[in-house]
Amino acid sequence: MPNSSSRFSHIDRSAHAPTIKRLRQLSRLLDKVITIPGTPIAIGLDPIIGFIPIGGDFLGFVLSSYIILEAARLGVPKAILSKMVLNIVIDSLVGSIPIAGDLFDFAWTANEYNLKLLEEYFKLPR
Repeated sequence: MPNSSSRFSHIDRSAHAPTIKRLRQLSRLLDKVITIPGTPIAIGLDPIIGFIPIGGDFLGFVLSSYIILEAARLGVPKAILSKMVLNIVIDSLVGSIPIAGDLFDFAWTANEYNLKLLEEYFKLPR
């Protein structure tokens, strides 16, 4: 019976590195691009565009979905993709609630969570 490390031996990590690097940059842009001076708190564009009336939360959903589409293209299993989808659905649904949802958007970093899932699957260092 093969051990768990050989289960992922078919994955060519170096071939996926440029895509994962690009997704890491997008995740940072959406979740943690701006650090509030004098604090460890960082915010991204996702909660900021959530303030746009009507389509802001939808735009955030679309941008976050790109990470999942790329993960699917890289061959990430459906179970992990399902967790990733759940993260952005929570982000979008709760984020659409006026005021409370906007505050939630600052704390819930769905894209960062999704990148962690992706990196764990490929066993990549952060």
